[in-house]
Amino acid sequence: MRANVYGDIARWAIVWGWVLRLFVLQAWVVAVLWIWRAVAAAVGLPKVPDLLHPAFDASPITGPSLTVIVPALNEEDKVAACLESLIAQDYESLQIVAVNDRSTDRTGSVMDALARKHPGRLQVLHITELPDGWLGKTHAMALAARQSTTEYLLFTDADILFRSDALRRSMGFAVATGADHLVTIPTLILKRWDESALLGFLQVCALWAARPWKVADAKAKRDAVGVGAFNLLSRSGYFAVGGFEALRMEIVEDLTIARKVRRAGLKQRVAFGKDLVSLHWAAGAIGVVRITTKNMFSAFGFRMSIAVAACGWLVTFCVLPEFEVLAGLWWRSLLLPGSITLSALYLVYRSMRKYSGISAWYVIMVPFAAVLVIYAMMRSVVTTLRQGGVVWRGTFYPLKELKRHVAPLW
Repeated sequence: MRANVYGDIARWAIVWGWVLRLFVLQAWVVAVLWIWRAVAAAVGLPKVPDLLHPAFDASPITGPSLTVIVPALNEEDKVAACLESLIAQDYESLQIVAVNDRSTDRTGSVMDALARKHPGRLQVLHITELPDGWLGKTHAMALAARQSTTEYLLFTDADILFRSDALRRSMGFAVATGADHLVTIPTLILKRWDESALLGFLQVCALWAARPWKVADAKAKRDAVGVGAFNLLSRSGYFAVGGFEALRMEIVEDLTIARKVRRAGLKQRVAFGKDLVSLHWAAGAIGVVRITTKNMFSAFGFRMSIAVAACGWLVTFCVLPEFEVLAGLWWRSLLLPGSITLSALYLVYRSMRKYSGISAWYVIMVPFAAVLVIYAMMRSVVTTLRQGGVVWRGTFYPLKELKRHVAPLW
């Protein structure tokens, strides 16, 4: 009897020993991969053009014609500031089209009042009904694009603010590089510490999904960047990929059209420019979570397996390392790989700080931010499945129809 007990203890000790070895191995694998990403970011990010560089000071105020398309639904508190910042642009070859997409508040009247003051600069389109088989935003943008005749189209949102030279500098860069698609990375307006913690973390994680410094490389087609705040496309490039007509039911339309541009072999470019384009995404981290409920699951193509895998990646790469450092105070084998991972994360934050303005010391908030992102993902999955679809801008879109139109992830 005693021999059996000792035998069981020995077997469990062997199993537990292997579990601990695997745990240490996992910690080292994560550490090595974060070092690789940190080095890549430190070397690559400075290669991304900065539109604030003196070389762009002389970008011409005239050039190819440009239409800025601003769809809005119930944005009466924000749309005026957005449109006024566009009207004040020092780029002369500019037409602004504001699309009032079925608003029930004063959005339309605010647009009309500004259009009366600036008849040569601002045009307003009013949409009263949404056709079947369309999302409201993609329909509004496609309608405005069809009516435009300019050489370039800029799609943006009604809560975005533009510095007076933002379009001049962006157009100068787009023309000089022959870009079919340009994203000027927006600067986040951060009003609370939890916004900085969560959004800074999301920016760091985004470097795993797409490397901005590889966007200009025609061979790196998986590195596609699309941002709803600033999606500038040449007219030929827009229609070459089918425009938003081909993305009628796509919730993450900004990223999807960027992927289509890359797959089509067209020229995509990304540029930084702190405070040229800015927005306050949401009030607090919970506000960010609420906003992303509609699109987190759609970003994974409504595939549960990919959403679960993403949560597992976040736990392994972002939650565990800080706990490994703490555990390493007692279990020395974990202290070094955990410390290396946190150091690499710090370097990634530091590389991003110049462009985001977020302190690298927010690295200590990585587990908190990762747990919030996991919660946001699961909230999006559960809400979408429970509702049987997505509610966006006051309209319900059935999940079956969204899945039927979802674009490939890669």
